[in-house]
Amino acid sequence: MRRRALLAATAGVLLTAACGSEPEEAAFVEPPPAAAPAPSSSASSGATQAPPVTVPATLKFSGKTLDGKPFDATTLAGKPTILWFWAPWCATCASEAQSVRDLQDEFGSRLNFLGIAGMGGNRDMHQFVKDLEVGNVTHLDDRAGRIWKKFKITEQSLYVVLDRAGTVVTTGYLDDLQLTSQVKSLVA
Repeated sequence: MRRRALLAATAGVLLTAACGSEPEEAAFVEPPPAAAPAPSSSASSGATQAPPVTVPATLKFSGKTLDGKPFDATTLAGKPTILWFWAPWCATCASEAQSVRDLQDEFGSRLNFLGIAGMGGNRDMHQFVKDLEVGNVTHLDDRAGRIWKKFKITEQSLYVVLDRAGTVVTTGYLDDLQLTSQVKSLVA
């Protein structure tokens, strides 16, 4: 009982000291060995929490990655997103792979790329990703064409560019310069 009272008093002193000081100053106060550390004022203020994101209808779909893992596109909400519809035998798609890879490397923290493969076998899709080194992008196996139909895609290689709110900005073929321009305008 006496130990519990001592711990409660020590915790109260620590909380009082931490609440009125800068986080740097509070960090120098050491709690007794049995006491839990005092919560920092920045963690409890909610300053680092992002506001809730509304999921647009364009991102309400799911699929399977090339490895068969479930993927929920609602996780892409809140950032601009580029959907890249490709086929493993498509020469145009192969020529776009380096740009997709490079743009993902440069802007991936501020925008989403999602490859949606169709019109081919899973083994060929894996080989395409490996040979063209676009493994830094998540790719879905859409052999059934469900996602292609949702976006009314009838041929490869096409992009669907979505802004931060999930509104379709562009649907169609984009050469490397056009794709780069779209990406830069989305993240500006």
